Amino acid sequence: MSQGEPIRVAQVVGKMLGGGVEAVVMNYYRHIDRSKVQFDFLVDADSTLVPRDEIESLGGRVFEIPPYQHVAEYQRELQRLFKQEGWKIVHSHINALSVFPLRSAKKAGVPVRIAHSHSTSGKGEYAKNALKAVLKTQSNRYPTHRFACSQFAGEWLFGKAAHFEVVYNAIDLDRFRFNAEARAQARADLGLVGNQFAIGHVGRFTAQKNHTFLIDIFTEVAKRRDDAVLLLVGTGEAGASVKALVDERGLTDRVKFLGQRSDVDRLYQAFDAFVLPSLYEGLCLVGVEAQVSGLPCLLSDAITREVDVTGECKFLSIDSPVVWADEIDSLLPYSYEGRLSISSGQFADYNIELQGKQLTYKYLDLYSRN
Repeated sequence: MSQGEPIRVAQVVGKMLGGGVEAVVMNYYRHIDRSKVQFDFLVDADSTLVPRDEIESLGGRVFEIPPYQHVAEYQRELQRLFKQEGWKIVHSHINALSVFPLRSAKKAGVPVRIAHSHSTSGKGEYAKNALKAVLKTQSNRYPTHRFACSQFAGEWLFGKAAHFEVVYNAIDLDRFRFNAEARAQARADLGLVGNQFAIGHVGRFTAQKNHTFLIDIFTEVAKRRDDAVLLLVGTGEAGASVKALVDERGLTDRVKFLGQRSDVDRLYQAFDAFVLPSLYEGLCLVGVEAQVSGLPCLLSDAITREVDVTGECKFLSIDSPVVWADEIDSLLPYSYEGRLSISSGQFADYNIELQGKQLTYKYLDLYSRN
């Protein structure tokens, strides 16, 4: 690095598919001091949504590497890149799989190797959980530093006795604050009529997000509330089966599949409630976003209570869709005044302006000491 140039940090993000982890990394990238710190993104070659143009416009670089499923080839290419580029900091965001890139980084002599836990595990994903359990035994072997999006996620990956630092999944709070005009426009764009009660969900169509149970919930809600509609934001491999289930239940006219969206902040404005019955989450950033927007939030009890910033979230068991339907049936739309009353001060830990500065200082400090 020439004098005056920013330090460069290698961000190992795995597959960029439009999910939450890469959104977190991009949020930070937009808000760090890029005159002092720059990101280089190491992404799997089978990624489908790489924001290459934005990354390069901000001064970053994108390196495509073999998919991590090809473990030997993946590690060899990473080790070659680490030696070639000379990064002093490698920051891996792929949870239990961080064992592999950080092993390569250690072999290449990278002095600062950060493992970042963004997730946990939950019931139902037996093969995936078995693999995670094996990899977790090596989770403290290769990193020099440990980050986690929550206390829960850190303890899950590194162990309760391990030292790790919570780095919050921060967002631009102003984007998500309630706005009555934005709500009216978003609802009109979505074809919502009058006082239809819009239940929202944001998440990739994967087993983790538990969409089948969500449709079970809405099936019960639809029996009770003629005004209820379900809005699903996201894409993924389970999308076709979820659509088939909606058709089978006769709910096609009441469930909207909105696909991958870049305006999720606007969609929260249109929602009247937010529902997330995930099997597991590291924190669930969408739950924070929904709270900033002033929405009532019904969340799976498998999700850490750390997400409950306002103290108003309800955590429900994912055993009975009827219980969830009862809760939804009891909700009335929050008043505009209620949604506007949410204080940004409550969300200081999630304020990207503040957290972006802190992460800049962290990287500079780690760089200077190595």
